[in-house]
Parts: sequence; C-alpha cells; structure tokens
Amino acid sequence: MSDVLIRKVRRAGRITLSRPAALNALTCAMVQEIDAALRGWIGDPEVELVVIDAEGPRAFCAGGDIAELHGRGVAGDHAFGQDFWRVEYRMNDRIAAFPKPIVSLMQGFTMGGGVGLGCHARHRIVGETSQISMPECAIGLVPDVGGTHLLARAPGRIGVWLGLTGARMGPGDAIFAGFADRFVPEADWPDLIAALEGGDLALPDHAAPEGRLPVLQDEIDRLFAGTLAEIPARLEATDTPLAAEALKALRRSSPLALAATLEILQRLGPSAGIREALDLEYRFTYRAQGQADFLEGIRAAIIDKDRSPRWRHGDPEAVRPEEVASLLAPLGPQALTFEEESK
Repeated sequence: MSDVLIRKVRRAGRITLSRPAALNALTCAMVQEIDAALRGWIGDPEVELVVIDAEGPRAFCAGGDIAELHGRGVAGDHAFGQDFWRVEYRMNDRIAAFPKPIVSLMQGFTMGGGVGLGCHARHRIVGETSQISMPECAIGLVPDVGGTHLLARAPGRIGVWLGLTGARMGPGDAIFAGFADRFVPEADWPDLIAALEGGDLALPDHAAPEGRLPVLQDEIDRLFAGTLAEIPARLEATDTPLAAEALKALRRSSPLALAATLEILQRLGPSAGIREALDLEYRFTYRAQGQADFLEGIRAAIIDKDRSPRWRHGDPEAVRPEEVASLLAPLGPQALTFEEESK
C-alpha cells in the first residue's frame, strides 16, 4: 500500500498522506508521487482544485524521512540526499506556483518538509491542534523546503527567531507569522473537504485561538536584531521566559547551521521569491552531509538518541564567515534548476 493516497474525487485532485505511524514523514517515493500528480493535474480539466491532507490526529507531516537520509549518507551515498532535496524543492516550487487553487489542511505537527508541502499552498487551513515549526538547526541543517522564503517575510524579526530556535507556532501564531491563512475547527474538516470536492471554494474562516506573538513581537524584534554573536549575548542579559527558551534552543543547535540560516535570511529579505530561497537552501543541503553537521545532528537526535551532538564548532562565534560563504557558494552545473521540470 502506498504511503500517499492520490485520486480524483468529483472536481478535486486529492492528496492524502497515509503514513500516520511515522507522523506522515515524507519519503523520496512519496515526494515523487505527489509531484507527478501535480504535474498531471495542471492540464486536467476534471481537476478544478487540489486538496492536501493527512491521516491521523498527531501530524500533518513531521518532515522528511531523515533516518533514511542518514543511513545513505553515512554509507557515503550523498547523492541520494542531494537527489531527494532536488525533487522535493521542485515540488515545493510547483505548489507555490500551481495555477489551480491548492488547499492544505494541517493538523498536529507540521514541521520541516510538512511546511514545504502545506505552507506554500494558496489556501492554508489550520485547526486547534496545529503546531508549525522549522526545527532544522537542531539537526545541523538550515530551514529548507522554501521555509526561508516564509521566514524572511514574517513580521519584524519573528522569522529570525523561528528559524534559529525552531519554536512551534499554534494556529493563531501561524496565521500571524504568515504560515497559514485560516482557522477552521478540525471537527468541521470532513464537511469542508466534501464541499471542496464539489468545487466549492467558499472557505469558512473562524476566529483563531489567541497566540503569543502579537504580545511578544517587540521583545523578539529587540532580542533577535544584529549578528549571531550579539543575539546570544542579548538573550543571556535578558531575564524573561522568552529569552530563556530561545537561549536553550540556540545552545542545543548546530552553530554552523545557525550562522548559515541567519546569512540566508539576510540575503533574501522580504521581497525575494521562493526560487531564490530554494536555490540558497539547496546550496547548503547539497553540501550538508559532507561539510556541515547534518549527519551528526541526525545521529544524536534520531539514531542514537543521546541528545549530545558533537558539532564542528563549540559556539556561534567560532564559525568563520568564509565557512558559511563556502556552504552557500553557487553550485555551478549542480545548481538547483526548475525549467526542465516545468515544461
């Protein structure tokens, strides 16, 4: 049985992640199936819109299947991960530019690759259990799947805070930060999906539960301004719950990934397009297995579960600018391209 159910129901193309025991983590095969369906539906007159959802109450999608990436990577097969990210990023771009409406319904955990699948859709629905985050720095990677595009457009320095700490957003905060559009109680989702399958795009929009970001934005803007050397020092000097939470997150993350994430966000800014973000992200992820902390981060978090990663650097100040520049340098003939996939 496939890990993703793809079918047409009345007027809708339907994509349902069906791997709930693994929190609907994306495998390369799943990404390929989803992207093939999207390509086929572009010119299909029977498909007026697309609905993306997932089975199980715990997660829409908790990210990519990083255990598989780790196994291939430590065996020296870096090409597997490079090919996976290439295919996935093209799918993310296709979702963002899709000529027909795509509606995503994101319950529970929506992390990493789940953000790339759900948060670039035209209509992004969250419910009361939604928890959206980009926690890649904790495993030695940068926020990817076009996530830096969303982070760079978030209000003030909220994107920097989210990207460096991996903080989770409930439904209200996800809407505030620009990762979602509408709150609909999850009990109403079956009726909503049925209406969408009939071609009805009159989406309901209920008041979302109150989030914390409107209250915390001034503090976040102050604490997360400046360089990666300045941010931890400012957090250490601030006696608030937010500062303590953020400092703990930074200390358990890869200094190299933190430095590269901040550099990507500074290069992008709010006006950059998703392809610019994906290009920069791919420069890092292409090199992540051999030149960054990704394999060690997965070992510590997922494989051995000792939560004691041996990062390449002891703290962010030890990361040299030329190291970051090297990880984000153009890839030449290996660069991420979109043209051949969009013809």
